[in-house]
Amino acid sequence: MGIAKGQKCPPDCSCGRHRPHAQRLAEAKEARARKAAKNAPETEKDRKAKRILEKVDGKRPDSFAPGKPRGVVHRYQPHGTCVELFRSRDNEVLFAGPAGTGKSRACLEKLHMMALLNPGMRGLICRKTQTSLGSTALVTFKEHAAKEHLEAGEMKWYGGSPQEAAAYKYKNGSVIVVGGMDKAMKIMSSEYDVVYVQEATELTETDWEAITTRLRNGKVSFQQLMADANPDVPTHWLKVRCDTGKTKMIESRHEDNPVLFEPKTGKITKAGASYMGKLDALSGVRYMRLRKGVWCAAEGLVYEEWDPAVNRYKKILRPPISWTRYITVDFGYTNPMVVQFWAEDEDGRLYLYKELYQTKTTVEDMAPKIVEAMNLKHEPRPRMIICDHDAEGRATLEKHLGMSTRAAKKSVEDGIQAVKSRLRPSEVDGRPRLYLCEDALIHRDNELYEAKKPTCTLEEIVGYIWDRGTAKAQMDGKPPKEQPVKEHDHGMDALRYMIAERDLRSRPRIRSIAY
Repeated sequence: MGIAKGQKCPPDCSCGRHRPHAQRLAEAKEARARKAAKNAPETEKDRKAKRILEKVDGKRPDSFAPGKPRGVVHRYQPHGTCVELFRSRDNEVLFAGPAGTGKSRACLEKLHMMALLNPGMRGLICRKTQTSLGSTALVTFKEHAAKEHLEAGEMKWYGGSPQEAAAYKYKNGSVIVVGGMDKAMKIMSSEYDVVYVQEATELTETDWEAITTRLRNGKVSFQQLMADANPDVPTHWLKVRCDTGKTKMIESRHEDNPVLFEPKTGKITKAGASYMGKLDALSGVRYMRLRKGVWCAAEGLVYEEWDPAVNRYKKILRPPISWTRYITVDFGYTNPMVVQFWAEDEDGRLYLYKELYQTKTTVEDMAPKIVEAMNLKHEPRPRMIICDHDAEGRATLEKHLGMSTRAAKKSVEDGIQAVKSRLRPSEVDGRPRLYLCEDALIHRDNELYEAKKPTCTLEEIVGYIWDRGTAKAQMDGKPPKEQPVKEHDHGMDALRYMIAERDLRSRPRIRSIAY
C-alpha cells in the first residue's frame, strides 16, 4: 500500500525514503566499501594474519571464509621476568619468588600456549597432592588461562576413569593431564613434553627426578619440567639443585604483576596497595619469604631438630586399626581452633594424620566435623581427647561428642624438650618418634590463606621461634626469655599437649588390642 504525498512513514517503516539525506549517503558509501573489500585481492599481510590465527587456534583455512568465525581471542601479556619464563627452553626451570607475583598464572599461560601451538602435545599439571590442585592451579587455568577456549569448545574437560587420569583435551589432539604425586600411578605411566609443578617445594627430590624421566613425548622441539615455588629454607633440595646448576631459577617480582603495579608507569594499583599491605604486615621468616622472596630459615627456631626429609611422613588415609588413636584440641575463635588426630604405632611412634585448623568456628559447630573425621564406623574410638583448660569449651565439646575429655599438661619448657627428643632420630633404628603427615589438613581456612598466615601445623613449625625480647632489651644485653613467641602457635600447643601426655605424665603404658 502506497503512502500519500506529505504523509509521514510509520515508526517501523524500513523504506528509507524519509531518512535524512546525509544518512542515506553514508549508508551507500559503506555498502560500496564493503563490496570493494570483498572483491579486493588478498594481500601478504592478510595471508600472514591467516597463518598466525590458524596456527594458534587450530583452524582450517576455510574457517576464514565470509560468515565463519575468525577464531578464539585470548589476551595475556607477560611482563618482566615472566617474559624470561616464556622464552626459557631449559630442561628444568624454577620460577621462584614472593607471594602474589603471578608465578602460577605465567606457568599456566605458557603451558596452554604450547598446547595450542603444538598439535598432539602432552602436558601435565601436577602438585604433591591431587586435591590441592582443585582450589589453586585448576581454578586459575579454568578462569583465566583457558577460559575463552573452553567456552568456544576448542578444548574440553575429561574427568578421568579408573584407567585414565583426568585431563583437558584439545581439538588439535593436545592433552594436559592433571594429577598429584600422591596418586602417581596414573600420571607416571605416560610420557610428556612439558610438566608444570605448582608449589614445587612440597615435592621430594625423588618425586622431581621421577618426573624428569617421563619427559620424552617428542611432539615439541624441547622437553621441559617447569615449576613455581615460594622460597623455603636455603638448604632445601630444590634451592641446592638451582645453586649447583641442575635447575635454572628465574626470580619473580611483584612489579611484574599488572594486577599489583601499572606496567607502563610502575605505580601501585588499588588492588596492589591492599595486597602489599597484607604482606607488609607479616613478620619474621614469613615476611622475608613471602614479601621479600628470600630463601631463609627462621632465626631462633624452637625446633631446630625438625627435618622435613625425616619428620614429614607420607599421607595416611587410615592407620592400621591396631594403632591407638588420640585427639588433641586447642580452643579458639578469632585465633584458629586446632583439632589434631593422632595415631600411635606398636613401637610408640606418633603420627599426626588428620587436622582441623579453622577460625570463626564455635565448639558447637566444630563438633560434627570432629565426629566425621573420627570415622567411628571404620576406625577405633580415640583412647583420649586432650584439651586446653577452657572449662566452657571442654563442657560443650563433651556434650556434643558424648565423650569425656582430659585437661592437657600445659607446661611449656619441659613440653618443648619432650617434642625435641621425639623429633631426633633414634639411636636404635635411626627413625624419629614423631611424624607430621603430608596433607593431614582436612579443609584449608581461606581467610588464613588470604592473610598469608599458617593454615596447618606443618606451616607453623618452620616459623616457631624463641621470644628474644624487644629491640631495646636486646640492645641492653638482657637475656632472652625462655619462652616461644606467642603468635601462630596454636598447632604447636596442640602438638605439645600430645607429647606431654605420652611422655611426661607418670602412668602405666596400656595399649589397645584389636580383636
